[in-house]
Amino acid sequence: MNFYLGIDFGTSGARGVVINDEACIQAKIKYPWTTELVSDLAIAWQKALWTLLAQIPDELKSGIKAIAINGTSSTVLLSDAAGKPVDTPLLYNDARGSLVLDQLRHIAPPHHNVLSATSSLAKLLWMMQQPTFAEARYFLHQADWLGFLLHGYLGISDYHNALKLGYDVEQLRYPGWLEQLHIPIQLPRVLPPGTPVNEIRPEIATQFGLPKDCLVCTGTTDSIAAFVASGAKSPGEAVTSLGSTLAVKLLSRTRVEDARYGIYSHRLGDLWLTGGASNTGGAVLKNFFSEAELEKLSSEIDGTIASELDYYPLLVAGDRFPINDPYLSPQLEPRPDNPVEFLHGLLESIARIEGQGYELLQQMGADKLTRVYTAGGGAANSTWTAIRQRYLKVPVVASENTEAAYGSALLAMRGIGR
Repeated sequence: MNFYLGIDFGTSGARGVVINDEACIQAKIKYPWTTELVSDLAIAWQKALWTLLAQIPDELKSGIKAIAINGTSSTVLLSDAAGKPVDTPLLYNDARGSLVLDQLRHIAPPHHNVLSATSSLAKLLWMMQQPTFAEARYFLHQADWLGFLLHGYLGISDYHNALKLGYDVEQLRYPGWLEQLHIPIQLPRVLPPGTPVNEIRPEIATQFGLPKDCLVCTGTTDSIAAFVASGAKSPGEAVTSLGSTLAVKLLSRTRVEDARYGIYSHRLGDLWLTGGASNTGGAVLKNFFSEAELEKLSSEIDGTIASELDYYPLLVAGDRFPINDPYLSPQLEPRPDNPVEFLHGLLESIARIEGQGYELLQQMGADKLTRVYTAGGGAANSTWTAIRQRYLKVPVVASENTEAAYGSALLAMRGIGR
Protein backbone atom coordinates (compact mmCIF):
# COMPACT_ATOMS: atom_id res chain seq x y z
CA MET A 1 0.00 0.00 0.00
CA ASN A 2 1.26 3.48 -0.91
CA PHE A 3 0.87 6.44 1.43
CA TYR A 4 1.15 10.22 0.99
CA LEU A 5 1.99 12.84 3.61
CA GLY A 6 0.57 16.35 3.70
CA ILE A 7 1.88 18.89 6.20
CA ASP A 8 0.15 22.15 7.12
CA PHE A 9 2.02 25.01 8.76
CA GLY A 10 -0.83 27.19 10.01
CA THR A 11 -1.27 30.01 12.48
CA SER A 12 -1.99 27.79 15.51
CA GLY A 13 0.47 24.98 14.83
CA ALA A 14 1.73 22.40 12.37
CA ARG A 15 -0.29 19.33 11.41
CA GLY A 16 0.22 16.29 9.27
CA VAL A 17 -2.13 13.86 7.55
CA VAL A 18 -1.21 10.54 5.94
CA ILE A 19 -3.57 9.17 3.27
CA ASN A 20 -3.58 6.02 1.14
CA ASP A 21 -4.18 5.48 -2.58
CA GLU A 22 -7.94 5.84 -2.01
CA ALA A 23 -7.39 9.22 -0.30
CA CYS A 24 -8.53 7.76 3.03
CA ILE A 25 -6.89 9.20 6.14
CA GLN A 26 -4.55 6.74 7.85
CA ALA A 27 -3.04 8.99 10.51
CA LYS A 28 -3.17 12.54 11.91
CA ILE A 29 -0.30 14.20 13.75
CA LYS A 30 0.09 17.69 15.21
CA TYR A 31 2.54 20.11 16.78
CA PRO A 32 1.04 23.19 18.52
CA TRP A 33 3.02 26.43 18.61
CA THR A 34 4.43 27.59 21.92
CA THR A 35 6.07 30.83 23.06
CA GLU A 36 9.39 29.68 21.54
CA LEU A 37 7.96 30.60 18.13
CA VAL A 38 8.36 34.28 18.94
CA SER A 39 12.10 34.11 19.61
CA ASP A 40 13.28 32.09 16.60
CA LEU A 41 10.71 31.30 13.95
CA ALA A 42 12.91 29.26 11.62
CA ILE A 43 14.25 27.00 14.36
CA ALA A 44 10.68 26.47 15.64
CA TRP A 45 9.50 25.54 12.13
CA GLN A 46 12.34 23.07 11.68
CA LYS A 47 11.68 21.52 15.10
CA ALA A 48 8.00 21.17 14.24
CA LEU A 49 8.81 19.50 10.92
CA TRP A 50 11.18 16.96 12.49
CA THR A 51 8.70 16.30 15.33
CA LEU A 52 5.88 15.59 12.87
CA LEU A 53 8.04 13.20 10.83
CA ALA A 54 8.98 11.36 14.01
CA GLN A 55 5.30 11.03 14.98
CA ILE A 56 4.28 9.14 11.83
CA PRO A 57 3.28 5.58 12.82
CA ASP A 58 6.06 3.10 11.99
CA GLU A 59 3.71 0.89 9.95
CA LEU A 60 3.08 3.79 7.56
CA LYS A 61 6.56 5.32 7.23
CA SER A 62 8.03 2.76 4.83
CA GLY A 63 5.16 3.24 2.38
CA ILE A 64 5.21 7.04 2.08
CA LYS A 65 5.77 7.85 -1.59
CA ALA A 66 5.42 11.63 -1.60
CA ILE A 67 5.26 14.66 0.70
CA ALA A 68 3.84 18.16 0.14
CA ILE A 69 3.84 21.10 2.57
CA ASN A 70 1.62 24.17 2.77
CA GLY A 71 2.50 27.37 4.59
CA THR A 72 0.76 30.62 5.40
CA SER A 73 0.54 32.94 2.39
CA SER A 74 3.20 35.69 2.30
CA THR A 75 5.18 34.29 5.24
CA VAL A 76 8.70 34.79 3.87
CA LEU A 77 12.41 34.75 4.68
CA LEU A 78 15.85 35.38 3.21
CA SER A 79 18.51 32.70 3.27
CA ASP A 80 22.21 32.50 2.48
CA ALA A 81 23.67 30.20 -0.18
CA ALA A 82 23.46 27.24 2.20
CA GLY A 83 19.81 27.82 3.06
CA LYS A 84 20.41 29.32 6.51
CA PRO A 85 18.04 32.21 7.32
CA VAL A 86 19.92 35.51 7.51
CA ASP A 87 17.27 37.20 9.66
CA THR A 88 13.95 36.50 11.36
CA PRO A 89 11.23 35.48 8.86
CA LEU A 90 8.30 37.85 8.38
CA LEU A 91 4.87 36.38 9.09
CA TYR A 92 1.86 36.60 6.78
CA ASN A 93 0.33 39.54 8.70
CA ASP A 94 3.54 41.57 9.12
CA ALA A 95 2.79 45.01 7.67
CA ARG A 96 6.30 46.49 7.56
CA GLY A 97 5.90 46.53 3.79
CA SER A 98 3.67 49.59 4.20
CA LEU A 99 6.89 51.65 4.23
CA VAL A 100 7.62 50.73 0.59
CA LEU A 101 4.10 50.91 -0.86
CA ASP A 102 4.67 54.30 -2.47
CA GLN A 103 7.73 52.90 -4.24
CA LEU A 104 5.76 49.82 -5.28
CA ARG A 105 2.89 51.88 -6.70
CA HIS A 106 5.31 53.43 -9.20
CA ILE A 107 6.30 49.96 -10.42
CA ALA A 108 3.37 47.55 -10.22
CA PRO A 109 0.24 47.84 -12.41
CA PRO A 110 -2.75 49.62 -10.82
CA HIS A 111 -4.87 47.47 -8.45
CA HIS A 112 -2.33 44.61 -8.52
CA ASN A 113 -2.41 42.19 -5.55
CA VAL A 114 1.19 43.08 -4.60
CA LEU A 115 -0.01 46.57 -3.64
CA SER A 116 -0.60 45.50 -0.06
CA ALA A 117 1.54 46.11 3.02
CA THR A 118 1.58 42.35 3.68
CA SER A 119 2.34 41.09 0.16
CA SER A 120 5.49 39.02 -0.39
CA LEU A 121 6.90 41.64 -2.75
CA ALA A 122 6.33 44.51 -0.30
CA LYS A 123 8.12 42.46 2.36
CA LEU A 124 11.03 41.78 -0.03
CA LEU A 125 11.46 45.48 -0.85
CA TRP A 126 11.47 46.26 2.87
CA MET A 127 14.03 43.49 3.48
CA MET A 128 16.28 44.94 0.78
CA GLN A 129 16.70 48.04 2.94
CA GLN A 130 17.96 46.07 5.97
CA PRO A 131 21.66 45.47 6.82
CA THR A 132 21.24 41.67 6.77
CA PHE A 133 20.22 41.75 3.09
CA ALA A 134 23.92 41.76 2.12
CA GLU A 135 24.15 38.14 3.35
CA ALA A 136 21.09 36.96 1.42
CA ARG A 137 21.13 34.81 -1.71
CA TYR A 138 17.56 33.46 -1.84
CA PHE A 139 14.08 34.85 -1.15
CA LEU A 140 11.81 32.02 0.00
CA HIS A 141 8.28 31.46 1.20
CA GLN A 142 7.69 29.38 4.31
CA ALA A 143 6.66 26.31 2.29
CA ASP A 144 9.68 26.73 -0.03
CA TRP A 145 12.15 26.69 2.84
CA LEU A 146 10.51 23.75 4.60
CA GLY A 147 10.55 21.83 1.33
CA PHE A 148 14.25 22.62 0.96
CA LEU A 149 14.91 21.07 4.37
CA LEU A 150 13.56 17.82 2.93
CA HIS A 151 14.76 17.78 -0.69
CA GLY A 152 17.85 20.00 -0.50
CA TYR A 153 17.09 22.29 -3.46
CA LEU A 154 17.03 26.04 -2.78
CA GLY A 155 15.06 28.60 -4.74
CA ILE A 156 12.01 26.54 -5.76
CA SER A 157 8.43 27.68 -5.16
CA ASP A 158 4.90 27.10 -6.44
CA TYR A 159 2.56 29.48 -8.21
CA HIS A 160 0.18 29.73 -5.27
CA ASN A 161 2.83 31.05 -2.90
CA ALA A 162 4.43 33.17 -5.65
CA LEU A 163 1.19 35.02 -6.55
CA LYS A 164 1.76 37.83 -4.03
CA LEU A 165 5.39 38.07 -5.08
CA GLY A 166 4.10 39.34 -8.42
CA TYR A 167 4.51 36.14 -10.43
CA ASP A 168 2.17 36.11 -13.45
CA VAL A 169 0.11 32.96 -12.89
CA GLU A 170 -1.61 33.36 -16.26
CA GLN A 171 1.55 33.61 -18.37
CA LEU A 172 3.54 31.46 -15.90
CA ARG A 173 6.51 33.83 -15.72
CA TYR A 174 7.78 36.84 -13.82
CA PRO A 175 6.41 39.97 -15.52
CA GLY A 176 8.63 42.59 -17.13
CA TRP A 177 7.77 45.27 -14.58
CA LEU A 178 9.06 42.99 -11.80
CA GLU A 179 12.26 42.15 -13.64
CA GLN A 180 12.92 45.89 -13.99
CA LEU A 181 13.43 46.05 -10.22
CA HIS A 182 16.79 44.29 -10.75
CA ILE A 183 16.52 42.44 -7.45
CA PRO A 184 20.10 41.34 -6.70
CA ILE A 185 19.22 37.93 -5.26
CA GLN A 186 17.63 34.78 -6.63
CA LEU A 187 13.85 34.84 -6.92
CA PRO A 188 12.30 31.35 -6.72
CA ARG A 189 11.88 29.16 -9.77
CA VAL A 190 8.12 28.67 -9.85
CA LEU A 191 6.48 25.30 -10.54
CA PRO A 192 2.87 24.06 -10.35
CA PRO A 193 1.83 23.06 -6.81
CA GLY A 194 2.38 19.36 -6.16
CA THR A 195 5.22 19.01 -8.68
CA PRO A 196 7.87 16.47 -7.58
CA VAL A 197 11.14 18.34 -6.94
CA ASN A 198 13.51 15.60 -5.80
CA GLU A 199 13.78 12.51 -3.64
CA ILE A 200 14.05 13.17 0.08
CA ARG A 201 17.59 13.80 1.34
CA PRO A 202 19.14 10.43 2.23
CA GLU A 203 20.08 11.49 5.76
CA ILE A 204 16.48 12.59 6.46
CA ALA A 205 15.12 9.30 5.08
CA THR A 206 17.50 7.36 7.33
CA GLN A 207 16.80 9.48 10.40
CA PHE A 208 13.01 9.08 10.21
CA GLY A 209 12.69 5.68 8.54
CA LEU A 210 11.24 7.03 5.28
CA PRO A 211 11.84 5.42 1.88
CA LYS A 212 14.87 6.80 0.05
CA ASP A 213 12.76 7.18 -3.11
CA CYS A 214 10.09 9.27 -1.32
CA LEU A 215 9.46 12.34 -3.48
CA VAL A 216 9.16 15.83 -2.02
CA CYS A 217 6.76 18.01 -4.03
CA THR A 218 6.22 21.74 -4.32
CA GLY A 219 3.65 23.00 -1.84
CA THR A 220 0.87 25.56 -1.68
CA THR A 221 -0.69 28.04 0.76
CA ASP A 222 -2.81 26.98 3.73
CA SER A 223 -6.04 28.41 2.33
CA ILE A 224 -5.61 26.72 -1.06
CA ALA A 225 -4.81 23.42 0.64
CA ALA A 226 -8.04 23.76 2.65
CA PHE A 227 -9.94 24.38 -0.60
CA VAL A 228 -8.41 21.28 -2.21
CA ALA A 229 -9.46 19.29 0.87
CA SER A 230 -13.08 20.49 0.68
CA GLY A 231 -14.24 18.39 -2.26
CA ALA A 232 -15.15 21.39 -4.45
CA LYS A 233 -13.93 20.78 -8.01
CA SER A 234 -16.34 22.22 -10.61
CA PRO A 235 -16.80 25.82 -11.84
CA GLY A 236 -19.45 27.51 -9.70
CA GLU A 237 -18.56 25.54 -6.58
CA ALA A 238 -17.17 27.59 -3.70
CA VAL A 239 -15.78 27.31 -0.21
CA THR A 240 -16.59 29.70 2.62
CA SER A 241 -14.28 29.52 5.60
CA LEU A 242 -16.08 30.60 8.76
CA GLY A 243 -13.20 30.91 11.17
CA SER A 244 -12.08 34.00 13.03
CA THR A 245 -12.66 35.85 9.77
CA LEU A 246 -14.83 35.20 6.72
CA ALA A 247 -13.06 34.03 3.54
CA VAL A 248 -14.76 33.06 0.28
CA LYS A 249 -13.30 31.26 -2.73
CA LEU A 250 -15.23 30.55 -5.93
CA LEU A 251 -13.99 28.17 -8.63
CA SER A 252 -14.29 29.88 -12.01
CA ARG A 253 -13.31 29.56 -15.64
CA THR A 254 -12.60 33.30 -15.62
CA ARG A 255 -9.83 35.03 -13.71
CA VAL A 256 -11.12 37.92 -11.57
CA GLU A 257 -8.69 40.30 -9.91
CA ASP A 258 -9.07 43.81 -8.53
CA ALA A 259 -7.23 45.12 -5.48
CA ARG A 260 -9.84 47.88 -5.11
CA TYR A 261 -12.21 45.23 -3.75
CA GLY A 262 -9.64 42.92 -2.17
CA ILE A 263 -10.21 40.33 -4.92
CA TYR A 264 -7.53 38.11 -6.39
CA SER A 265 -7.39 34.77 -8.21
CA HIS A 266 -5.21 31.72 -7.74
CA ARG A 267 -4.60 29.36 -10.63
CA LEU A 268 -5.97 25.87 -9.97
CA GLY A 269 -4.98 23.73 -12.95
CA ASP A 270 -7.04 25.05 -15.87
CA LEU A 271 -9.44 26.93 -13.60
CA TRP A 272 -9.25 29.97 -11.33
CA LEU A 273 -9.93 30.21 -7.64
CA THR A 274 -11.19 33.73 -7.12
CA GLY A 275 -12.17 35.31 -3.84
CA GLY A 276 -11.46 37.58 -0.93
CA ALA A 277 -11.51 37.78 2.85
CA SER A 278 -13.51 39.96 5.22
CA ASN A 279 -12.56 40.91 8.77
CA THR A 280 -16.03 39.95 9.98
CA GLY A 281 -16.58 36.41 11.25
CA GLY A 282 -16.23 34.18 14.27
CA ALA A 283 -13.92 36.49 16.22
CA VAL A 284 -16.78 39.01 16.48
CA LEU A 285 -19.18 36.33 17.71
CA LYS A 286 -16.71 35.09 20.33
CA ASN A 287 -16.25 38.65 21.55
CA PHE A 288 -19.86 38.59 22.76
CA PHE A 289 -20.62 34.90 23.39
CA SER A 290 -18.91 31.79 24.73
CA GLU A 291 -18.93 28.56 22.70
CA ALA A 292 -21.68 27.18 24.95
CA GLU A 293 -23.77 30.34 24.56
CA LEU A 294 -23.37 30.29 20.77
CA GLU A 295 -24.61 26.72 20.64
CA LYS A 296 -27.54 27.24 23.02
CA LEU A 297 -28.71 30.60 21.64
CA SER A 298 -28.37 29.46 18.00
CA SER A 299 -30.75 26.59 18.70
CA GLU A 300 -33.39 29.16 19.73
CA ILE A 301 -33.20 31.08 16.44
CA ASP A 302 -35.54 30.34 13.53
CA GLY A 303 -33.13 30.54 10.59
CA THR A 304 -35.98 30.75 8.06
CA ILE A 305 -37.06 34.18 9.36
CA ALA A 306 -34.97 37.27 8.60
CA SER A 307 -33.71 39.45 11.43
CA GLU A 308 -34.62 43.13 11.24
CA LEU A 309 -31.20 44.11 12.64
CA ASP A 310 -28.69 45.42 10.10
CA TYR A 311 -25.10 45.25 11.35
CA TYR A 312 -21.61 45.33 9.87
CA PRO A 313 -19.91 43.18 12.54
CA LEU A 314 -16.27 44.17 13.04
CA LEU A 315 -14.10 44.28 16.16
CA VAL A 316 -12.12 47.29 14.93
CA ALA A 317 -12.49 49.71 12.04
CA GLY A 318 -11.58 48.51 8.55
CA ASP A 319 -12.48 45.74 6.13
CA ARG A 320 -10.90 44.21 3.02
CA PHE A 321 -13.75 42.52 1.11
CA PRO A 322 -16.37 42.97 -0.26
CA ILE A 323 -15.83 46.55 0.95
CA ASN A 324 -12.14 47.42 0.88
CA ASP A 325 -12.05 50.35 3.28
CA PRO A 326 -9.43 50.55 6.07
CA TYR A 327 -11.62 53.07 7.88
CA LEU A 328 -14.97 51.28 7.65
CA SER A 329 -16.69 51.66 11.02
CA PRO A 330 -18.11 48.66 12.88
CA GLN A 331 -21.91 48.72 13.05
CA LEU A 332 -23.22 46.82 16.11
CA GLU A 333 -26.12 49.01 17.16
CA PRO A 334 -28.87 48.91 18.21
CA ARG A 335 -28.20 46.03 20.56
CA PRO A 336 -31.39 44.40 21.87
CA ASP A 337 -31.63 43.19 25.46
CA ASN A 338 -32.52 39.69 24.27
CA PRO A 339 -29.24 37.85 23.44
CA VAL A 340 -31.04 35.53 21.01
CA GLU A 341 -32.14 38.54 18.94
CA PHE A 342 -28.63 40.02 19.08
CA LEU A 343 -26.99 36.79 17.92
CA HIS A 344 -29.62 36.40 15.20
CA GLY A 345 -28.73 39.87 13.92
CA LEU A 346 -25.02 39.09 13.93
CA LEU A 347 -25.40 35.77 12.10
CA GLU A 348 -27.77 37.38 9.60
CA SER A 349 -25.40 40.28 8.95
CA ILE A 350 -22.32 38.09 8.43
CA ALA A 351 -24.37 35.95 6.02
CA ARG A 352 -25.40 39.13 4.18
CA ILE A 353 -21.73 40.13 3.79
CA GLU A 354 -20.91 36.63 2.50
CA GLY A 355 -23.71 36.91 -0.05
CA GLN A 356 -22.48 40.35 -1.14
CA GLY A 357 -19.00 38.89 -1.61
CA TYR A 358 -20.17 36.12 -3.92
CA GLU A 359 -22.43 38.54 -5.78
CA LEU A 360 -19.49 40.88 -6.38
CA LEU A 361 -17.34 38.03 -7.74
CA GLN A 362 -20.09 37.08 -10.17
CA GLN A 363 -20.66 40.69 -11.24
CA MET A 364 -16.96 40.88 -12.11
CA GLY A 365 -17.15 37.84 -14.38
CA ALA A 366 -16.73 34.75 -12.21
CA ASP A 367 -18.90 31.67 -12.81
CA LYS A 368 -22.43 31.59 -11.39
CA LEU A 369 -22.49 30.22 -7.85
CA THR A 370 -23.96 26.69 -7.69
CA ARG A 371 -22.89 25.22 -4.33
CA VAL A 372 -21.05 26.40 -1.22
CA TYR A 373 -18.94 24.12 0.94
CA THR A 374 -18.26 25.40 4.45
CA ALA A 375 -15.07 25.02 6.45
CA GLY A 376 -14.08 26.41 9.83
CA GLY A 377 -15.87 26.37 13.17
CA GLY A 378 -19.01 28.00 11.77
CA ALA A 379 -19.67 24.97 9.57
CA ALA A 380 -21.15 23.11 12.56
CA ASN A 381 -23.83 25.76 13.25
CA SER A 382 -26.96 24.46 11.50
CA THR A 383 -28.93 27.64 12.24
CA TRP A 384 -26.26 29.76 10.57
CA THR A 385 -26.25 27.35 7.63
CA ALA A 386 -30.00 27.86 7.17
CA ILE A 387 -29.59 31.65 7.30
CA ARG A 388 -26.70 31.57 4.82
CA GLN A 389 -28.60 29.32 2.43
CA ARG A 390 -31.44 31.84 2.42
CA TYR A 391 -29.01 34.56 1.27
CA LEU A 392 -26.91 32.48 -1.10
CA LYS A 393 -29.87 30.66 -2.72
CA VAL A 394 -27.77 27.57 -3.43
CA PRO A 395 -27.08 24.37 -1.45
CA VAL A 396 -24.77 24.99 1.54
CA VAL A 397 -22.98 21.89 2.80
CA ALA A 398 -20.10 21.08 5.15
CA SER A 399 -16.75 20.47 3.45
CA GLU A 400 -15.89 16.79 3.01
CA ASN A 401 -12.65 17.47 4.85
CA THR A 402 -11.61 20.74 6.45
CA GLU A 403 -7.92 20.10 7.17
CA ALA A 404 -5.35 21.88 5.03
CA ALA A 405 -2.90 19.03 5.71
CA TYR A 406 -5.34 16.68 3.97
CA GLY A 407 -5.37 18.97 0.93
CA SER A 408 -1.57 18.91 0.82
CA ALA A 409 -1.62 15.11 1.04
CA LEU A 410 -3.94 15.08 -1.99
CA LEU A 411 -1.48 17.36 -3.83
CA ALA A 412 1.34 14.93 -3.07
CA MET A 413 -0.71 11.96 -4.29
CA ARG A 414 -1.81 13.69 -7.48
CA GLY A 415 1.69 15.09 -8.07
CA ILE A 416 3.40 11.75 -8.46
CA GLY A 417 0.52 10.55 -10.63
CA ARG A 418 1.20 13.23 -13.25
